[in-house]
Amino acid sequence: TQSGKVIFIDLREVKGVYFVRDFGDAESLGRKTFTSRPRSEGLWVRIEFADNDVLEGLMPNDLTLLEGDGYFVIPPDTRSNTQRIFVPRSALSSLTVLAVIGGGVRRRRDEKDTGQVPMFDEEAAGS
Repeated sequence: TQSGKVIFIDLREVKGVYFVRDFGDAESLGRKTFTSRPRSEGLWVRIEFADNDVLEGLMPNDLTLLEGDGYFVIPPDTRSNTQRIFVPRSALSSLTVLAVIGGGVRRRRDEKDTGQVPMFDEEAAGS
């Protein structure tokens, strides 16, 4: 509780643990899905809860975080009071990866593509 009293709750009874900016702000999630492709790097996921509620969010693209009792998800509206949500596995009916955003290795523009083997001698092609 806010007064500091410890209360133990079975994780199977929890739908999500919300990490918020301000306890005084009673705002709930205004938007549960992205209106367009996310700009931040990570896994764009759609979570379907056991109670048929749906939430989209971003998860880190790190396979070591897939072990454990649940997942950390960043909700679509980063300006809302909710910064992050821990979703226990027991609360889910499905988790779908919609896209992998960013993080790809890009080639510099000045690098020449050497993947194509020339078929004809360049001098013969000019005549």
